[in-house]
Amino acid sequence: MTNPYEIPTEMRDFADRSVAQARKAFEGFMGAVHKAAETVEGSTGAVSASAKDASAKAVSYAEQNVTAAFDLASKMVHAKDVQEVLKLQTEFVQAQMAAIQTQTKELGVAVQKAAGLTK
Repeated sequence: MTNPYEIPTEMRDFADRSVAQARKAFEGFMGAVHKAAETVEGSTGAVSASAKDASAKAVSYAEQNVTAAFDLASKMVHAKDVQEVLKLQTEFVQAQMAAIQTQTKELGVAVQKAAGLTK
């Protein structure tokens, strides 16, 4: 007996390819962001090392968070049932909450350092 909630293989394959294409496009975009940041850093000697660090952290965290979302999407495409989807979503939210907490703390320190409020 087939599961009435089962996603057809063709649809699952299409979703898998779509996630892979979106991930590849994002990676290309992030490559351009990194290249632009390097160009700006190279042309402006006035930007402090701590400001560069804060900027690099912000870009890195954004990249990590979007990559985590792509990883979730890829896993969800291969989920066998609704319970697995819910489990994956719960794990993702828990992991992202922890990551965002850490990222916010670290970025706050980097911004304070860039602003000259701490050493």
